[in-house]
Amino acid sequence: MRTSNLDNIRNLGILAHVDAGKTTVTERILHRTGVIHRTGEVHDGTTVTDFDPQERDRGITIFAAAVSCAWAGHRLTLIDTPGHVDFTDEVERSLRVLDGAIAVFDAVAGVEPQSETVWRQADRHGVPRIAFVNKLDRAGADLDAAVESIRRRLHPAPLVVQLPIGREDGFTGVVDLLRPHAVPDELREEVRRRRRRLEEAVAELHPVALDEFCATGTVSAETLEKALRDLTRTGDGLVVLCGSAYRDRGIEPLLDAVVAYLPSPADVTPVRDDRPADPAAPLAALVFKVVATATGRLTSVRVYSGTLRKGEQVLDAGTGRTERIARILRVQADRHAEVEAAVAGDIVALAGPKAARVGATLCVPGDPVLLEPPVAADPVVSVAVEARRSADTERLASALARLAEEDPSLVVRTDPETGQTLLSGLGELHLEVAVEKLRLTRGLEVAVGRPEVAYRETVVRGVSGLVHRHVKQDGGAGQFAHVVLDVEPLDEGFEFASAIVGGRVPREYVRAVEAGCRDALAEGPLGGHPVTGVRVTLVDGATHVKDSSEPAFRAAGRFGLREALRASEMRLLEPVASVVVTVPDDVVGGVLGDLAARRGRVAGSAVRAGTAVVTATVPLAELFGYANRLRSRTQGRGTFTARPSGYAPAP
Repeated sequence: MRTSNLDNIRNLGILAHVDAGKTTVTERILHRTGVIHRTGEVHDGTTVTDFDPQERDRGITIFAAAVSCAWAGHRLTLIDTPGHVDFTDEVERSLRVLDGAIAVFDAVAGVEPQSETVWRQADRHGVPRIAFVNKLDRAGADLDAAVESIRRRLHPAPLVVQLPIGREDGFTGVVDLLRPHAVPDELREEVRRRRRRLEEAVAELHPVALDEFCATGTVSAETLEKALRDLTRTGDGLVVLCGSAYRDRGIEPLLDAVVAYLPSPADVTPVRDDRPADPAAPLAALVFKVVATATGRLTSVRVYSGTLRKGEQVLDAGTGRTERIARILRVQADRHAEVEAAVAGDIVALAGPKAARVGATLCVPGDPVLLEPPVAADPVVSVAVEARRSADTERLASALARLAEEDPSLVVRTDPETGQTLLSGLGELHLEVAVEKLRLTRGLEVAVGRPEVAYRETVVRGVSGLVHRHVKQDGGAGQFAHVVLDVEPLDEGFEFASAIVGGRVPREYVRAVEAGCRDALAEGPLGGHPVTGVRVTLVDGATHVKDSSEPAFRAAGRFGLREALRASEMRLLEPVASVVVTVPDDVVGGVLGDLAARRGRVAGSAVRAGTAVVTATVPLAELFGYANRLRSRTQGRGTFTARPSGYAPAP
């Protein structure tokens, strides 16, 4: 059921590489829509969405922040997401609940490493996007070059709908190619040429535009707008706008494009067939963020169907626990406006739920439903943490549990050999921020060990026909399971297959063997690291009429694969990262030498306008402390980005 209220809602994210200008874009949007009357600046630590003390100190977005505003009769909920690779999981959780996104690109750098990462994340979630090429006032800014990098690396059909007025320092605004007004004389011919190019590109992609183009030799602004809306929502075309958020140029046309091209909750596929985007349907809401504030716990949810009312009881479908909704808040970063109810399409924060975790489904107790939760990334770096004062040990354990509850990509565990508490996350900065949060919000002084990376083990040469008999008799019913396994290398991951014929092992026991094999992958024979890159085939087996059971065959799978891995040739793998280093070209030699000393493999380098850009693959363990080393080598003029790119053999 479509309603005018749903049609007038836009839930969107701001996605980009770090320093492309996401937060400044968000700040200017809030100013233009009247939410704030004075704009803040990232470098001053005064923006609305970067309200956390660490964000203001570091000058980067760390935590996804939601804000609401209104434009042209539409309610917009924006989520300003982090651009640093260590906080990719924040982006993942946000994309799970969004209907559209603005992808922001630097007009000088074009597509950058994290631009690609968040773009692929949005692809996985099927989130329609428009693009905003920012910082056209910078020296070296080039809209056409930025668009070409989008075409090469992200999307085959970028559709540019604006033309900049002026270049670099002389940039003063943009011309709308759909409805050009007040075009400077010197740009008239260029506007005509680019409008023609846009019409041809759209006609190639959209049948209605093609019919009009063939019949009249042109495409009207109305047809172009409708076609661009369709192409955005199907993902077949990418509308590209441009401007300078810092100079407040191009922001109003960007808002117009959000309303015109990005989908409303009524336009997207329902989260489930039995949960349409309808306030009158049964309730289904997904928890995507949990935050502990000074005034209590706030649970952020996206309402997919139904209506959520203040004071009512809802069911956490995963745990079976009921939760009371004490207050419903429309979020403005760290400020909130209370409302009586939230309906399908709304993104709000709830006060009251005490145990709902990220990924929980909230629904009507009498009509339960379970929605697919966001998937947390596997941690790749760990540090040992302990309270500096023994009296704080219990407080630290409680605080770590709360951290992991708020951020599922943080994992807390105890090392079985040393008894140390280990905090694991997605990168060195991720863990630094987590530890600093313990100090700032809990008043805890914490000693932190040297970071350790998460190794993996893999099979180089397997074994065939390994026989394992699991027999256990201790009074009463016994356990019996006989399995024969083949183990062989696989490029990545884990595969299990059965070659059983004649029903020698019943199907339910085959599934139990697979489950046991997955259990065995948790610890490999080299150092107890998780095992990846292995294919296991159950080739034969036998049962006992009384003593065989699923637990027996699960145990046989677990112990049989452990034995097979000990008999196989194994290799240790270490995590590696794709690194892009940007430095003045007069120091590039020293930087290349330093990368080589860190076991880095340089993939290429390029020099543009006195700046060298080096790309390399470097073991993650060798990147600890690299930021300080690079600053020292380049007198503070060098920068780098790194993103996990898988695993490689360790020396």
